[in-house]
Amino acid sequence: MTLPKAWIALLMFAGFAGSQELPKDVYPDSGFRLPPVKRSDLNEQGKKLYDVATGPNSRSLEGLRGPFGIWLNSPELAQRERELNQYLRYESGLSGQVRELAILVTAREMDSQFEWTAHEPAALKEGLEQRVIDVVKYRKSAAGLSEQESTIVQLGREMFGRKKVGSDTFARALKLFGAPGMVNLVTLMSSYSSTAAVLRTFDMQLPAGRKALWPTP
Repeated sequence: MTLPKAWIALLMFAGFAGSQELPKDVYPDSGFRLPPVKRSDLNEQGKKLYDVATGPNSRSLEGLRGPFGIWLNSPELAQRERELNQYLRYESGLSGQVRELAILVTAREMDSQFEWTAHEPAALKEGLEQRVIDVVKYRKSAAGLSEQESTIVQLGREMFGRKKVGSDTFARALKLFGAPGMVNLVTLMSSYSSTAAVLRTFDMQLPAGRKALWPTP
């Protein structure tokens, strides 16, 4: 028998709550600093979004056990965030490998454990090699990567680490992706940095069975 996603989420919450001690202000049945949104409390727009997130055709990696569970407290915001996310991930012309590498670089630069553990499996599924992932994970030199891979890594490190993108890095990225692709790529990374800030503020905990991949600062 296949369980509905909503039931699976509840089981994950239960497993999470029993597996480790939570911060005092984190709700065990949501995994963050707000109680889980109840479908019955939502307006019609919110109910539709709830059903999308928990339905069998959801493209969300985490359903309500991720940032969408936070955003759903504001259904209009959740709708707009979902539309932007779906466009950037699936409709902007970025390949799966480019998309997932850009997300991983952002997650690493933002020290977002939750984003990283959700997207490393997705990156592998898209065909990104483990050696490329490890360059990002362990902050290794990007020498030896393809031009496209090294450019994405360098772009993210400058955007978020140095807080200034050099002219050479920008020119390399623009040559590879063109103006529309460059705008979509940078906006994708910016969107995930924003999500990382939301996850950090609401102290989203890792689901049961996941381990932090680097020491928490």
